[in-house]
Amino acid sequence: MDALSTKNLNSMPEVLELKKLLQSLAMLDAIMSPEWNERFYSFNSKWGHNEQLGSMRNGCGDDFFVLFNLAGCFVKGFDHESAMSSWSTVGQLPWPGLLKGLPSEFLPASEEPAFTMDSISFCIWKLHSADSWDKGDFEYADDEDPDGSEYLLEIFDGNPDTYRVFAQEYYEVDLEVAVIEKIYNHLPLTDELVKEINSEVSLKQLEKDISEIGYPCVNAP
Repeated sequence: MDALSTKNLNSMPEVLELKKLLQSLAMLDAIMSPEWNERFYSFNSKWGHNEQLGSMRNGCGDDFFVLFNLAGCFVKGFDHESAMSSWSTVGQLPWPGLLKGLPSEFLPASEEPAFTMDSISFCIWKLHSADSWDKGDFEYADDEDPDGSEYLLEIFDGNPDTYRVFAQEYYEVDLEVAVIEKIYNHLPLTDELVKEINSEVSLKQLEKDISEIGYPCVNAP
């Protein structure tokens, strides 16, 4: 099966599934790294009125922002080394046609300063009313992964082993797939489950993160 990318959006998760996955990734990173600025993944369940935001920053200039609102989901991604990076265009503008056809429900997102829209290599979206994910009307650059979406969206495959490999490379920790699976399945956090992931972190320490991410917890009010 072809890897998930903007060329193959059939493998993209449903919107609610994607939200759950991004919450799981943010929770895993919060447990792995008490220092927020050292984390890859984050999720803000209180981003705005009826809006939630999942994001990734890899510290090397690449990122993605995933906005959930009442209309659906908007995804902006940036691989700074990709052939379609806005860093390679005149005036640091999005690749021609990249945002063509963007539904009006996502126009505010395309102008949101926090998403650094002048640093973009791909954009996809899905309205709840639509049957499938969509993208702009454009010609791809001639490259194997022209917009970096195959590289950046790999984690959206929902496979706990994909996070295991990431954690091994980034945190230099070998997690059990079964433990990652528990978080992917949104099992409520307990102190025992937290310590299975990082023995140096307690449930108490994570209270603020759990609340911001909106992840289920045994002690949740």
